[in-house]
Amino acid sequence: MKKLLQGSLTFLDIDRSRAVAALSAIFTVSLSVACAEHPAAPLSGLEVREASNPSNITSTPVPLTEMAGIAYKGYTGGLYPPSSNTMPADHALEGIARGRAIIPRDLQGNPNRGGKYVLLTVGMSNARNEACTSVDGAATCDSWSFIGRADADPAVNHTSLVMINGAVGGLTAPAWDDPADKAYAIVRDRLTQRGLSENQVQVVWIKEANAQPALPLPSADADAFALERSLGAIVRTLKAVYPNLQQVFLSSRIYAGYATIDLNPEPYAYESGFSVKWLIRAQLNQRVNGVVDPVAGDLNYATVAPWIAWGPYLWANGATPRADGLRWEPQDFLADGTHPSRTGVQKVAGFLLTFFKTSPQTRCWFVAGGVCG
Repeated sequence: MKKLLQGSLTFLDIDRSRAVAALSAIFTVSLSVACAEHPAAPLSGLEVREASNPSNITSTPVPLTEMAGIAYKGYTGGLYPPSSNTMPADHALEGIARGRAIIPRDLQGNPNRGGKYVLLTVGMSNARNEACTSVDGAATCDSWSFIGRADADPAVNHTSLVMINGAVGGLTAPAWDDPADKAYAIVRDRLTQRGLSENQVQVVWIKEANAQPALPLPSADADAFALERSLGAIVRTLKAVYPNLQQVFLSSRIYAGYATIDLNPEPYAYESGFSVKWLIRAQLNQRVNGVVDPVAGDLNYATVAPWIAWGPYLWANGATPRADGLRWEPQDFLADGTHPSRTGVQKVAGFLLTFFKTSPQTRCWFVAGGVCG
């Protein structure tokens, strides 16, 4: 069970250069956590591949996409196992097939050339603002948000595709893990207002977090593991609520090093990237060995879950630019240092729009005349 500490929290990091003993202790804890939490994972997927070389272990967050040869507290990076940013070939092919299966449907879910398919965004306030900075559920979104930009882009399919902002402020991960949760009633109302139904939702983008996290990695009760567990429940719930759901794409949090509140500061925003990575890894491993991951739960995309993959990875270490130039400046946030300002929303919207227009798994349904593969 996740442990919540009330009141203020001071996170004391470890200077691994001070003592070999500290390095050995951290490696031992990290190894035991990985094995205890993910015993079904094949050896090539364990998050301790570089931990045998202490010089490669760091407690300083590094973008997952740039962690070649680096282990954060004993956990390796890359978006996909073992330490790669490239989706495994068989998973990519399944995603392409799922993309091609996304077709216009009527309100009852029957294939219909005059019907629609829905890309739904799911998450908390950050996801809501990034998807559509406007009145919750409004048909028109501000031009700098993702849906606003996509609506104005002539390359986007405006005939069959409808984008619905389902994210709700304050509804963090536990608020989406059961079909009876009020979040799904809110989304249902938003669909109905647009003349749509749950049967037409075929793609979901998720960005979620846990409020006021208290335990960082490598604790066995770290919030990164709790978030992975919640995300597993969420994707299964999405499949139950939206029977024609084909694809789910996930993004982890943006930078939170400027946070002035305890809603979701660092290192938890960064460590949510591991939660997403482990969730996707669990589905990949289950497909290979048939074993259900003890944290993520059953992710069989032939039965109880949709096919899942990374959307855009959005974390960068503050003003330090990533290889692709992404950086997060103080002006990219509101006064709380947690929610993105207009410039922050613009950055996320740009990444989302580029992702859906160019991904081999999405361009056939997102782009007018696009082809998946």
